[in-house]
Amino acid sequence: MTTHFGLIIVGDEILSGKRVDKHLPKVIELLAARGLPLSYADYVGDDPDRITATLAHAFAAARATGDVVFCTGGIGATPDDHTRQCAARALGVELALHPEAERLIRERMQDIAREQGVPYEPDRHDNIHRLNMGMFPAGAAIIPNPYNKIPGFSVQVGAGAVHFVPGFPVMAWPMMEWLLDTHYAGLHQKLAYTEKSVIVMGSMEAALTPLMLDIEANHSGVKVFSLPSVDHPEYGRHIELGVKGAPDAVNAAYPALLAGLHTFNAKLGPELVR
Repeated sequence: MTTHFGLIIVGDEILSGKRVDKHLPKVIELLAARGLPLSYADYVGDDPDRITATLAHAFAAARATGDVVFCTGGIGATPDDHTRQCAARALGVELALHPEAERLIRERMQDIAREQGVPYEPDRHDNIHRLNMGMFPAGAAIIPNPYNKIPGFSVQVGAGAVHFVPGFPVMAWPMMEWLLDTHYAGLHQKLAYTEKSVIVMGSMEAALTPLMLDIEANHSGVKVFSLPSVDHPEYGRHIELGVKGAPDAVNAAYPALLAGLHTFNAKLGPELVR
């Protein structure tokens, strides 16, 4: 079974344009550095029903096909943070204060009091409220947060999992790196991924479709991609045509793609490797 990686980005601020999403390109970068591709990404606002439905789909994919999904945002304790509650609802379990999360949150509160030069008051209303950040779906495991100790959480579902981290990149990115290197090191390079493509000048996609279908039919493990452009400042009207997948499969399919293009007498530009 091939492991697919997915990403869920939660927050009205992304959909409204108040914040520019930085997670998608970073997750692609983190995965690519380990020879892994991102298979899909979903954006959802701060609507509990939509978050619940999105997470239910993620849990189902984790259970059915072993998907690994990262979910960023909405795990705080303010009224617009719904992700923890929605995760529990999607799983059909209760929220419970995780003992290790409680310890870490209390430790963080003591650190803050010490930095401010004031006594730590564990029973103060705002300190008790902060413990809500450790209320996770029953059975969840924690994800360590090296920035401020407030943990995220993971839910294992079948062979897959959904991992929940804060929306702040300074916290989320090292937490996702830790997950990739601690729990998925065995997958590094096993799903090594590459792309090879060539700029085809002036051609139409419809004319090249039979070649694209032939390449996919005769070279299992690769996908053919076609990226047309009509107003490129250097190449003008052109198509970037290529193959992507495991290196061995790509290395076998790409020469066949070039040979097929030569039968069309296509004018070819630069070749690209990613």
